[in-house]
Amino acid sequence: MILFRYLASEMLKTVFAVTLTLLVIIMSGRFVKYLGQVASGDFAPDVLLLVMLYRLPNFLEVVLPLGLFIGILLSYGRLYVDSEMTVMSACGMSRRRLLIYTMIPAAFTAGIVAYISLILTPSGIQAYVDLLADSQSEIGVKAAVEGRFRLDKATGRVTYIEKANRDNQTMSGVFIAQPEPVQAGGRPLVSLVTAAQGRFQVDDTTAQRYLVLDSGVRYVGQSGDMDYQVTSFSRLDQLIRDPEEKTYRQELDGKDTSALWGSPALEDIAAIQWRVSLGLLVPIAALIAVSLSKTDHRRGRFGKMFPAFMIYMVYLVCLNAVRDAIAKGQWPVFPGMWAVHSVFLVLGLLLLYRDSMHRHWVLSWRRRRA
Repeated sequence: MILFRYLASEMLKTVFAVTLTLLVIIMSGRFVKYLGQVASGDFAPDVLLLVMLYRLPNFLEVVLPLGLFIGILLSYGRLYVDSEMTVMSACGMSRRRLLIYTMIPAAFTAGIVAYISLILTPSGIQAYVDLLADSQSEIGVKAAVEGRFRLDKATGRVTYIEKANRDNQTMSGVFIAQPEPVQAGGRPLVSLVTAAQGRFQVDDTTAQRYLVLDSGVRYVGQSGDMDYQVTSFSRLDQLIRDPEEKTYRQELDGKDTSALWGSPALEDIAAIQWRVSLGLLVPIAALIAVSLSKTDHRRGRFGKMFPAFMIYMVYLVCLNAVRDAIAKGQWPVFPGMWAVHSVFLVLGLLLLYRDSMHRHWVLSWRRRRA
């Protein structure tokens, strides 16, 4: 028990540090992406923290297995470099017992990952999609930036707002410039709109969002020409953007796990196998990490980090590729992803007992020669 507590403590401390570091890196990159979406007006800034919270389980289910894998390599690698593993082996610590001691916290981590992938992640993704849909339909003036030109890359529209009143959801001093559809054989035109006031309005039937402008002027013509069509209006409705639909992967990953069980659809079968596979990935990755953690003073604790990381990435890429193949009917449902797990389980066992097998083969060869 003393050895187990010591090994578990060393491993879990490293796993926690690595997981936290990876999570901060991934969430920082995603946070920057979401900030860009806020700046472009895709959703209101007051939902940014909720968006990150709902996506957190999705990040954790991928980061935790990798954190455990790297944590085992680093912690056990240090023990080998400091000759602590040599002392433990001299006291009767075998590779098999080391594997058993490692699998106890690995099983605990696998349970956490399974709970996240089967329950928390679908709920989080569904809440994330619903939140974005509600935010985009009700975004209104919340995302308006005063005194700044804003470009919508999807439509080429440039918008400028002199002042925004977030209490009554109105704007004043609105300027809009956007390209107009070109007729056959015609020249590209530009539409310029200025209005004293404006507000956002959502159509209850189509859920489309409109910018309603009051008391303004619209100019249509070609840049550089004096021939412009000038129209004064008391009210002008402009479509901002069609409501965004959920992507295929978002809709599938947002389904409740209970709705996937027993479904004959290949996409649902691939999704449920993926969720279960994330839990199975943990103990098999732990086995591979224990097998590759053995090192010495010359190679150091980072000596096998690169090949180990490449094995892990190939494992994950194979699972993802098989998932897509199952969904498209290009890979049989059985063995499905279990074939990938079996291959890497055998690989981990071969790596773990390669020294024993090598000695056995050498002794057998010498006996035959004698």
